Amino acid sequence: MVHQNIQNDSRRKKILVEEQSPLLVNQKDVGSQGASFSGSVFNLSTTIIGAGIMALPAAMKVLGLGLGIIAIVFLALLTETSLEILIRFSRIGKAGTYGEVMRYAFGSVGRWAFQICVLLNNFGILVVYMIIIGDVLSGTSSNGTHHSGVLEGWFGEYWWTGRTFILLVATVFVFAPLAFFKRIDSLKYTSALAVALAIVFIVITAGITFIKLFNGSIARPRLLPNVTDFTSAWKLFTATPVLVTAFVCHYNVHTIDNELADSSLIQKVVRASLALCSSIYIFTALFGFLLFGESTLDDVLANFDTDLGIPYGSLFNDIVRISYALHLMLVYPVIFFSLRFNLDDLLFPSARSMDLDNVRFVLITTGLISFIYVAANFIPSIWDAFQFTGATATVCLGFIFPAVIALRDPNGIATKKDKVLSIVMIVLAVFSNVVAIYSNVNAIFSKNADPHE
Repeated sequence: MVHQNIQNDSRRKKILVEEQSPLLVNQKDVGSQGASFSGSVFNLSTTIIGAGIMALPAAMKVLGLGLGIIAIVFLALLTETSLEILIRFSRIGKAGTYGEVMRYAFGSVGRWAFQICVLLNNFGILVVYMIIIGDVLSGTSSNGTHHSGVLEGWFGEYWWTGRTFILLVATVFVFAPLAFFKRIDSLKYTSALAVALAIVFIVITAGITFIKLFNGSIARPRLLPNVTDFTSAWKLFTATPVLVTAFVCHYNVHTIDNELADSSLIQKVVRASLALCSSIYIFTALFGFLLFGESTLDDVLANFDTDLGIPYGSLFNDIVRISYALHLMLVYPVIFFSLRFNLDDLLFPSARSMDLDNVRFVLITTGLISFIYVAANFIPSIWDAFQFTGATATVCLGFIFPAVIALRDPNGIATKKDKVLSIVMIVLAVFSNVVAIYSNVNAIFSKNADPHE
């Protein structure tokens, strides 16, 4: 009991230090030092818009454009509901982090469950970022076809245009320097640039699509899924983890809220970010699937190595791929911020704040970056990574955890609407993702049984 009290006191001191330190996440003692509304919208939007956007056209290929766009809007609204519940219960419980809300509702087990899910989710997402960057710059192979990367197309196949070396250079000169910032608000300008680069991708893709529509070289897209038997019906659920992953930003909401000069603006920040990101997602899915149709790859950027059939097509190909590779490089540190914080809190719950211990900060940051780099060189496809992280840890963070917090209702503030919506979120999340896991495991075993499939 004495040991437990000492641990609890140490944790409270750690939280207090984080709330008072000018370098740390919770910084609202001076209004002028707080983050702005626009900076917060960019940081939250950057958390949302990441690798998931490049798999959305492939999700449209599974669902069809009509059902796919409806699914995007539905998940945006469901995400807003889950975030509203999470923020409201955080205010009542005076919790400064998502993990503290889980601990308040379910004790230490809840906090550990949250931290493990953040580690799995954020690690998986960052690995996907690096895979996409490798695909874009050094090339990838899909179904026996090799798709050249930008550098491979410019200079040919050499060791220094290969995935391993390119990702090493990006890690040392881009990811590592940005990952060593201690406050997420320090990334507001890179986040704004990241959002702008995502819009550049949409504008160019839309322009190419309209040109091809006018010259009649684009086939009419499917509005509904192609369901011919029971297996194809089950396959529809494989798009669910991709859509879920595309909207999950819950692990960074408290950090952004804590840095806001005016905390009452957090709901407006959430709504503005979701509206912006939903628009970007719909246009990306629409134009990406229109442009490539049934030939759309799991990572649509890999499609931009073919002849687009328009003047200066190769130039547009390179601009699209390079701009989005740069976008992902700028998103990386925003996702990494939460990964590092939760790993440190899981491993060293009683230690002083990591931001006051530079040795621990450097070791954890360096170790995580190195591990992500190694993993990205061994996992072949973003679809593989999305399916399993999206169907497990991501869906817990985005929907199941906020729902069970409302159902647990430690303060007795949940309304009947909260509880009904929470039950709906849990049922939808569990059912769709169990089916998605089953479908993907079945597909993997079928592919291994028939290597020519």
